[in-house]
Amino acid sequence: MGKRHPNLPAWQWRAYPQNHQHPTNLVLHLIAVPLFIVGFLLIVSGVFSLSLASFAIGVIGVLAGLALQRHGHSLEAQASEPFSDRKDAVQRLLVEQFVTFPRFVLSGGWWQAWRQRHRH
Repeated sequence: MGKRHPNLPAWQWRAYPQNHQHPTNLVLHLIAVPLFIVGFLLIVSGVFSLSLASFAIGVIGVLAGLALQRHGHSLEAQASEPFSDRKDAVQRLLVEQFVTFPRFVLSGGWWQAWRQRHRH
């Protein structure tokens, strides 16, 4: 997917459990990722239906979702690797929202991290 991380989903998955352990971050992600996805879909819908309201609400949803995740990540003992540039940020954020976090939840990784939250 890029020169820095040719297999971005696999790279992101390897570090994901270590960067998602703080209980507040786990809860924020449960709220923020669906908010981001709905916001993204509203943006797309707004563009195709020429609905400024859908587009605007979608932008607010995406930005709120990202802000919540940023706050959650700031609580983690192990910080995520910084973005190298805008392209890296967009790619990594989209993969996290649409692939890695849903996989984390569906695989049981989120629940396992939640059960271990008292150790942090």
